[in-house]
Amino acid sequence: MPAQAHQARVSGEAWHDSLWHSSLPGSIYDHIKVASFSIGPNGLIDQWSLRAEELFGLAASRAVGRDPVDAFMPPELRAGGHRKVAEILDGQEWTGHIPFRIPDGNGAHGVAEIYVMPTRTETGRRAALCVVVDVRALRRIESDLAASQAIFGQSPFGFLLFGTDLTVQRANRRFATVFGGAAEEHRGRTVHDYLPPHEADRMAEALRRVLETGESVNDLRITGATPRSREDRHWSINLYRVHDGTGSPIGIAGIGIDVTRRHLAAREAAGVRRNLALLNEAGHRIGNSLDLETTARELLDVTVPGFCDLAAVDLYQGLLLGDDDRPARPQGRRRELPAVPGQGTGRAPSAPVRRVAFASAVSDTPLSGPGTPVSVGETHRYPAGSPGALALRTARPRLVEGGGSDELVQSTLVVPMVAHDTVVGLAQFSRAKGSEPFGERDRAVAVELAARAAVCIDNARLYRREHERALILQRSLLPPGDPEAAGLDIACRYLPGNAATEVGGDWFDVIELPGHRTALVVGDVMGRGLRAAVAMGELRTAVRTLALLDLEPAEVLSALDEVARGLGAPGGSQQASRAALHSRDADRSEVYLATCVYAVYDPVTRRCTIANAGHMPPVLVEPAEEGAPPRPGLLLEVPPGMPLGVGGEPFEEVEVDLPEGALLALYTDGLVESRDHPLEEGLSGLREALADPARPLEEVCDHVLNSLETRHGEDDIALLMARVQGLPVDAVGDWQLPREARSVGRARELARAKLPAWGLEGLLDTTELLVSELVTNALRYGEGEIRLRLLLDRTLVCEVWDANLAQPRRRRARDTDEGGRGLQLVGLLSAGWGTRRTHRGKTVWFELPLPGAAGEPVTELSAEQLLGMYG
Repeated sequence: MPAQAHQARVSGEAWHDSLWHSSLPGSIYDHIKVASFSIGPNGLIDQWSLRAEELFGLAASRAVGRDPVDAFMPPELRAGGHRKVAEILDGQEWTGHIPFRIPDGNGAHGVAEIYVMPTRTETGRRAALCVVVDVRALRRIESDLAASQAIFGQSPFGFLLFGTDLTVQRANRRFATVFGGAAEEHRGRTVHDYLPPHEADRMAEALRRVLETGESVNDLRITGATPRSREDRHWSINLYRVHDGTGSPIGIAGIGIDVTRRHLAAREAAGVRRNLALLNEAGHRIGNSLDLETTARELLDVTVPGFCDLAAVDLYQGLLLGDDDRPARPQGRRRELPAVPGQGTGRAPSAPVRRVAFASAVSDTPLSGPGTPVSVGETHRYPAGSPGALALRTARPRLVEGGGSDELVQSTLVVPMVAHDTVVGLAQFSRAKGSEPFGERDRAVAVELAARAAVCIDNARLYRREHERALILQRSLLPPGDPEAAGLDIACRYLPGNAATEVGGDWFDVIELPGHRTALVVGDVMGRGLRAAVAMGELRTAVRTLALLDLEPAEVLSALDEVARGLGAPGGSQQASRAALHSRDADRSEVYLATCVYAVYDPVTRRCTIANAGHMPPVLVEPAEEGAPPRPGLLLEVPPGMPLGVGGEPFEEVEVDLPEGALLALYTDGLVESRDHPLEEGLSGLREALADPARPLEEVCDHVLNSLETRHGEDDIALLMARVQGLPVDAVGDWQLPREARSVGRARELARAKLPAWGLEGLLDTTELLVSELVTNALRYGEGEIRLRLLLDRTLVCEVWDANLAQPRRRRARDTDEGGRGLQLVGLLSAGWGTRRTHRGKTVWFELPLPGAAGEPVTELSAEQLLGMYG
């Protein structure tokens, strides 16, 4: 056999085998269930198939030999049925629907679609073959097909059916509308025909995974463009495997939903949430410091890299220097800022600004300012017409596309920092190339961030200004430098309880009194801050004024109590006294209470007179004998009295003799009182810290503060310490003079004899003249014995005592008067003079500077001065 013939025979056999290959289960016939039976020439059933038994529920033994019309049709339809059977047996084909009922089927019935085809028997007689289909099964199939077509064809979403080779087998109209062409034209395509390569690979991998595992894929996000649009669209893809009747996979169904709007809305919502979180973080992190530069850095810590890639803050140089020459914000949308000195108009460069902060997440190169990079700390101006100058002048943000000289930057927001209608500086936010460009929402966020930082910066500016003023006030109320006193070595410390303002109500003072005496004062106004500092200043001024009157310590505190009572009432102490009688007025009056200790030290007698107004008791440390251990400090028993401002109670004073080298400490309660320990423990610690007075006084001060752990910030602390160094015996001249005329001459002799021993020959004539005048006045207007005292320290002091309480009064003598010019001479020739009352009378004194001392007055009177004394 030839090879060609053999091959043809083999091919024919293969074709024949394929024709007789069994259909897979689940075919259409399994669902339709076609039944057949035949009618013989006599009109009776002669064949009954198994499918007929299933359809009609009647076995062949009961069906064969029966008239189908009488067996299955209702009685009212049997006449027409017999006619139709006769026509069929007469050779006519017929197709139609026949209602039927199952014999003995408890009333079960249905409608059958029947196909009747005439046939002939072996003898040539006419018969019929009937093919029957249950109409209900057909309707179910038609309904399922229609539903499937409606779901696939009328779906508002893109619908694809992929074969097992991952090619498109069918596409619906919605998919064709989006990607173009008719639905049939997409057959055989792959996902690479619709999507970018990287997205197509993701989609193909997902299809393979669904086909292999049978696990569905839900909400696979795919991005790509459509033929009708160049903008990317976003789809949510759902994939599931499709099976045949036997459960074998025949493909993959894919549904694509366009979620571009949802994606944009989600991105917008995410941006809003991000910005809200950014603003919330800014509220927590910006403004924690009252420092201008720190606040600017806090703004950049928040914005970089969360909002931008690079940022910088420039503040007006005048603001940083404390000048208020910045422009105000325009009050209308179109109004521009008025020109200010140094800034000019829109055609002029900006006022000087200083870069105070810079941050970058991409480069360390500074942001450009006027065209060149500006480093932190550098002062510069924005050129005329530049975005920076325009933003500062108009108080409106500017968006600058491109980076100018900076190739790294793609866009910059230039935002003026406005607080309380005032521009304080400029913030620049930049995004590098590759980042998302700034939008309107970003502009609004940048303005809000800059405004918040501007308010904090302005608050820091106001704080800095008020802080400087408070410091000036505080320093003006405390003794300048290291106080000096005759016969005393002084050391002092002041620690404010409020580290932020550094002002408080504690104070100390060292006041020089006539006769080389010294008043030591320590006080504490109840309360803290600027209000207490102002009240303290008023009381300190009152103390100095009262000290000039040379009153006794108890009298000083009594007068100071009246002053304190008048601080809270507009009308003074009298108004306060009347308000105390009326509770309603008293409620409206502020109450200023203070404690104070006032001590007067006389270096000649080494005696200290102390009065206390509710203050902590002074501590005295006496020097230890040679070889003996140091003595602990002693709390001086001074009657405490009531605080200043209470009123109505007298004050007592005590006199204490201070040995040479003794240490006297005056302090406020902040030194010894704390929440952590009782007052007694603090006082005990102070006494122990002062136990070694021989050390240098400055070291003793530091030791006290360190050992008592006073840096707790609970209260102000004032500490004033004085080491006793009395005047030497040879620096004092003290004489009693009888009440007689020759005492004037005797006084001159004593002065002329004493001054050369002190090396003060240059003061002989002036001293002799003034001593003569004072002793003469004591003889003429005084009483009792006269006491003359000369004291040498930093100045020369002369005192004349007598028993008369009447104070001398300087007056201008008339032309005809023979006297009355003595005190005028004293006033003209001395550096100062005055009078004070004592327990046994009064003392009149004058003071002369030592030769060569600064401010030494002229000791010779000019002719004009002499003539003026006599009219």
